[in-house]
Amino acid sequence: MSTFSMPSLGADMEYGTILEWLVAPGDPVHHGDIVAVVKTDKADIEVEIFDDGVIGELLVPVGEEVEVGTPLATVLAPGERVAAEPATPAPAPPPPPAPAPLFVPEPSVPALGGLRVSPRARRLAAERGVDLGALHATGAVVTGADVERADARAPSETNDQHATMRRAIAAAMSKSNREIPHYHLLHHTPLSHALAWLEHRNAERSVAERVLPAAIFARATVIAAQSVPGLNGFWVDDAFRPSEKVHLGFAVAMRGGGLIAPAVVDADRLDLDELMAALRDLTGRVRSGRLRGREMTDATITVTNLGERGVEVVHGVIYPPQVALVGFGTVTTRVWADDSGFAARPVVATSLAGDHRAGDGLVGARFLAEIDRVLRNPEEL
Repeated sequence: MSTFSMPSLGADMEYGTILEWLVAPGDPVHHGDIVAVVKTDKADIEVEIFDDGVIGELLVPVGEEVEVGTPLATVLAPGERVAAEPATPAPAPPPPPAPAPLFVPEPSVPALGGLRVSPRARRLAAERGVDLGALHATGAVVTGADVERADARAPSETNDQHATMRRAIAAAMSKSNREIPHYHLLHHTPLSHALAWLEHRNAERSVAERVLPAAIFARATVIAAQSVPGLNGFWVDDAFRPSEKVHLGFAVAMRGGGLIAPAVVDADRLDLDELMAALRDLTGRVRSGRLRGREMTDATITVTNLGERGVEVVHGVIYPPQVALVGFGTVTTRVWADDSGFAARPVVATSLAGDHRAGDGLVGARFLAEIDRVLRNPEEL
């Protein structure tokens, strides 16, 4: 028998809430199956299991907020049996004392009409002076989010879940700026050939099948990550660990504000059309509020594209434990000199934020040069 525990769905995640169980005791499961939906500070995430077997017992009920690493369910190995409930109760000797519940409210915390109080909620209530007996719980368990909504010292945020996400993003970015020695590089690439090639390619396609410039930027980044692997991977335990695969993080604006950067898993195995379809799917699921666990944890390098917002240059902040973030700005018209002389050309600014612990500006320059080369030769996309 093994244990399925609350996974870490981001470097800054400490707690998660079970929103929905998609399995029940006795259900067979296989590696990669979606078994639960977990609410984090940023999104509702579909969580996969990584063992084959049969669900034994669900240890945490819907609505419970628990720390990362908390056992959520038991998984029986193939051949093990789920203990069957007797059809008719039979006389039995007095039962042994019941095991202690997963969470026991402390005496100083009211039971709130039978509701339980999560550890995080107790801690936040004590820190912020919130009266647990006076707040409104959104589920069967009083969670940290309930306490944050009731925080009297932030009345403008009491009914605004968006504020919780903003705090989570701010905490992650503050940690990144504090712990990662960033370096920043910028490169400009003419796009006359790439845009003409893309227009010709899209001419016979329906609107839904067309490839957008964002996809060629993403594909060029994937190719560069394969060519310059020193920026594709993670900084873990004071060492850089390159990844053999490219799981491309892609920053997406959420409805109501905020930004999240889930991954297109195995982006290096997708051609341009497949990558465009994956980006559409990912964007749609971000805005509908359903992501998968791997998409929140596996990104090896991230792209942010603010070109559609009119931003010319992006100075990014790295998402730990990644070591690089690539930014693409809007395509602008500039006077450009080449072998044919001076002419007005469409040009994109590509920026790179790199982690100086994992490499230096020379590695970053090689990476941007590879993106430039691919965009000048779009047939390679």
